Amino acid sequence: MSDVSGPQGVLSNISSITDLGGFDPVWLFIVVGGVMFILGFAGCIGALRENTLLLKFFSVFLGLIFFLELTAGILAFVFKDWIKDQLNFFINNNVKAYRDDIDLQNLIDFAQEYWSCCGAHGPNDWNLNIYFNCTDFNPSRERCGVPFSCCVKDPAEDVLNTQCGYDVRLQGELDQQKYIYTKGCVGQFEKWLQDNLIIVAGIFVGIALLQVRKMRTEMLQSMQISFKDVVITEQICLNEARVEKWSHKNEYHAATFWLNLKIQL
Repeated sequence: MSDVSGPQGVLSNISSITDLGGFDPVWLFIVVGGVMFILGFAGCIGALRENTLLLKFFSVFLGLIFFLELTAGILAFVFKDWIKDQLNFFINNNVKAYRDDIDLQNLIDFAQEYWSCCGAHGPNDWNLNIYFNCTDFNPSRERCGVPFSCCVKDPAEDVLNTQCGYDVRLQGELDQQKYIYTKGCVGQFEKWLQDNLIIVAGIFVGIALLQVRKMRTEMLQSMQISFKDVVITEQICLNEARVEKWSHKNEYHAATFWLNLKIQL
């Protein structure tokens, strides 16, 4: 039995259910947030102050992020079996820690209800949980059961029955299908991706096009500012040359005037 004193937060112990070697994912969110702040600051100030250095930094960094996203997409396609294994690992560890953290519990309940699934590969995955396993020495009332989120919802029920999964795995597989979802969440998630492939691909392509457009805009603005600086510099040099020429001309006329004046005297 685990001692849960209160909500711990979904990020407080997520490192314990992911195969990250003790790395705390919170640091990842902090780094990503810091990068987004610096990038947004550079782009905004660079555009307002017409600072070509900040604009070039923004464009190059945005291009680097685009390249990393493209690389991640290619690696995800190449190593899709590894990603599937990690998804299995993640769900199974969620199953084990189902009663240990209220936020993780809500997370897996949401997934099972949304994708109409139960466990990673099926209801028997809940044998991994100390409260739901079917061992003879398990004293829990939830023994050989599943969480309520695995239950097939009855539209006629107005009140949620949180005990609908009790003892359901003591029945045969055909009988289980009347009361709970028997498909695993990994397979249902893959099916969802295939059914919504166009939408998912469209979102990623749209984000990529926005990044490319933003890079192009910032590069053009940087070039325009550089060209404007060159024109202004040339204009200043031209004006200085005109002033110098005018000064020399006035000096010549002044010298000629005084010379003629002396000759007359």
